[in-house]
Amino acid sequence: MNRDTFLDLLYTKQESLYRDMPWRRDTSAYYVMVSELMLQQTQVSRVVPKFSQFIADFPTIAALAAAPLSQVLTIWSGLGYNRRAKFLHQAAQQIVDRHGGVIPHEREELLKLSGIGVNTAGAIMAYAHNTPVLFVETNIRTVLFHHFFEHQVDVTDRMLLQQLEQVLDTENPRVFYWAMMDYGTWLKKNGIRNNSVSRHYRKQSPLAGSVREVRGQIIRTLTQQSETIAALQALYDSGDGRFEQAYTQLEAEGMIQSTGNTVSLTN
Repeated sequence: MNRDTFLDLLYTKQESLYRDMPWRRDTSAYYVMVSELMLQQTQVSRVVPKFSQFIADFPTIAALAAAPLSQVLTIWSGLGYNRRAKFLHQAAQQIVDRHGGVIPHEREELLKLSGIGVNTAGAIMAYAHNTPVLFVETNIRTVLFHHFFEHQVDVTDRMLLQQLEQVLDTENPRVFYWAMMDYGTWLKKNGIRNNSVSRHYRKQSPLAGSVREVRGQIIRTLTQQSETIAALQALYDSGDGRFEQAYTQLEAEGMIQSTGNTVSLTN
């Protein structure tokens, strides 16, 4: 399939598949950055209401940077992977301290921010600034695999980026990537789940019974009130070491703090 044929198909699909989202209506770099951190391993349907609540509480990058981590974690609670909230909070503080509160445009500067990897930096550049950059994520992989690597295995991201460069709409990269995301989502809903052919694919481990689940339970409890260590243990210690591991991780990451026997979210 050549570039023109692919773009015709992609944009034809987009006419019916386009999804309205707050960060598409307002493509400011702050909205895009918040949404990208929230969307990592989390479905759009869960992110939209949480995003609206988050922006209401932290309407600007400066407001987010000035807020205590405990407040950020409280608003974030329910999305999972709470470390992303800490990264976003740290990134906001770095942007205020280093860039005068203006989210940088350049990939190199974005990559210096907490929680911002190559693909997230690319998404910010494409969606916020309409920059024709190359990046891949799950939905983009799904589309490229389906049309250009259908009978191949062990496909690398370098191979995908080379193919993406051939078909990228450099005049309208923002719309192009929106269309890729919506089409990839539609393909997966219709049974096209091909990311296992990627050399970089890693199946997400189940939440139930994991240390990650206990981490979330501890954070969720502490968003309501401080607790003693004994009370937390009574709620979540199953005797298999997961509670100790989760608690130690959260404390080491600076997400919870203890004063005597009382544990709270970090202020």
